[in-house]
Order: sequence, then C-alpha cells, then structure tokens
Amino acid sequence: MPRLLVRRPSPRLAEGELTHLERAQLDPDLALAQWDQYVDAFRARGWDVLEVDPADEHADGVFIEDAVIVFGDLAVIARSGAPSRRGETATARAAIEAAGIPAVAIEEPGTLDGGDVLKIGRTVYVGQTLRTNAAAIAQLQGLLAPRGWEVVAVPVTRRLHLKSSVTALPDGTVIGYPDAVDDPAAFPTFLAVPEEHGTAVVVLDERTVLMSSDAPETADLFRARGLEVLTTPITEFEKQEGCVTCLSVRLRD
Repeated sequence: MPRLLVRRPSPRLAEGELTHLERAQLDPDLALAQWDQYVDAFRARGWDVLEVDPADEHADGVFIEDAVIVFGDLAVIARSGAPSRRGETATARAAIEAAGIPAVAIEEPGTLDGGDVLKIGRTVYVGQTLRTNAAAIAQLQGLLAPRGWEVVAVPVTRRLHLKSSVTALPDGTVIGYPDAVDDPAAFPTFLAVPEEHGTAVVVLDERTVLMSSDAPETADLFRARGLEVLTTPITEFEKQEGCVTCLSVRLRD
C-alpha cells in the first residue's frame, strides 16, 4: 500500500511567506475543508495517510513537501532558504523515522526546499531558486550519485519553486505553463499546458493524476492523452503559492 505524509493547515496559513504573489484574503476554514478533500482523494485510492504532528506556529507547515524529500529508502531533511520555515523539519523528521525510513539532513550553508525537487525516473531535477542554493545541490549530488541518481540543476526565476513551474506526467513528460518556465529545453520532453494552475500534478499511479480543479482545459488535455484525471479545489493554498504537490510527501518511490 502506498503511503502519504500530510500535515493539516495552521490557522495562521494566511501569514505564510510570499515571494511572487500579492497577499490575498484567505479563509482558514475553507482551507481546512479543501485539505480534508485533498487527503480523502488519496484515501479513496487506497493510500495509507500518515499525518505529521501539527505545527500551528508555522504558517507554511501544511506545505510538508518542502520539509522532506524521499528517494526510495532514503529521506533527505530539507533546510529552507526561508529561516522562518526551518522549524518545520523537526516533526517531519520524526514522522519519517517513525515510518521506518532512514534520514539525513542538508547542512549549512546549504538551503533546500522540497518543492524544488522533481524526480523523473532516476533523474532528479533541482531548481536553483531563492530557497535552494548550489551548496545544497552539491550535497544532494554527493548523497544520491552513489545510489544511482543523476542530479540536474535547473534555473528557476519566474516562480517560487521548480514544481511551481513544472511537474511530470506518469510517462515522464514534463508539463508547464509557458510563462512560468525559464527554459523548457532543460527537459527531454516538454508539454505546454493552457492554464497556470495546470502545471502541477501528483502521480497516483501509471495512468492516474491528481490536480487542481482550477484548470479544466488542462485536465481535458491530459484525458485526451489517455490519463484518468482527478481534480480537487485548492484555491486557498494557491493564494499562498502552493499547489497539489506541496501538500504531501509520497513514500512509495
């Protein structure tokens, strides 16, 4: 059974860090309802959902993907480029260790957010952003190369994280909204999507993806490629520069 790490949103979600968006009015009750619906989508597909201890003092704690990245039997504990977020990792590490996955941590001066890490096969694309620096990418290379992973650095200037601009379909095709992508040629295959919130998918299995309900044309594009597409509303998290990938960590890969 595939497993999933999640953390419920803090009542202070609206106070979270913002880089590329203006602050918008956010409804914490709606955010919690949308988070419940997101988690239920995985449970309905047979995923075992493991809830990380709440971290209500951390406004961005719901974006659990940024705190830890899992590479098969190894978890890498991140060290955010935003100092306000570094306290999120302690409970994330405890959850990973409770799940039986050995963990190592990015060390100073390295900074890394999990939202900058896109795994496709055995290739790890890492966004060079305000949150993730060259020192952390070098540390990842040292950790992962002996395990058979290739690490590829990708410049990202138009969005907060790499996975705010691109993700990948089950067949490895990289998808992105053109205005959000610095260099589509950085990837072997690239498919432009027609809506900004269509850039992010979570792969549930080899023919199923989960994505924001705010990109219906993109959902139809994926269905035309033979995929089953599940959609879920995440408007309150999109206001905070989040997407469907940010809200969970999959423990099956």
